[in-house]
Amino acid sequence: MKRFGVVAVAAGLIMAASPAFALDVSKSVTTNAKPAAVWQTIGDFCGIGDWHPAVEKCEESDADGTKRRTLTLAGGGGTLVEDLVSRDDDKMTYTYKIVEGPLPVQNYQSTISVGPNGDGSTISWTGEFDAKGAPDADAEKVIAGIYDAGLNSIAEKAGAM
Repeated sequence: MKRFGVVAVAAGLIMAASPAFALDVSKSVTTNAKPAAVWQTIGDFCGIGDWHPAVEKCEESDADGTKRRTLTLAGGGGTLVEDLVSRDDDKMTYTYKIVEGPLPVQNYQSTISVGPNGDGSTISWTGEFDAKGAPDADAEKVIAGIYDAGLNSIAEKAGAM
């Protein structure tokens, strides 16, 4: 019995010391606009200021050879600093990470992409992150809301193309 207790305590310590599994959110929207037209709208790394309703302004800079954008959020929501991780214009995709900001996440990395869907396209936005200062469900809800607002705006703008 004593041995079982030691094993249970050791297992508990190992579980407590293990890193938490990353959370992920994936959202997508379809539009009748051709992929190239959608990519022209969203492919510019700092273009997010033109299509995301939560972004008031985007300023691009260079951080030791890495393309960086600083997003001023609407309604006094603060600023987000994000670095471009990778970009592929042929595949119409880019990946970025948050360097700093007010969101309840850390270790955040996300990819936005456009692909063909019949005569139109599908825009996908996926992210992986850990919750910071909030329950997992709350962090997922915040990111899902950001993705939904952005994708809905893209689809609306793409419909006007």
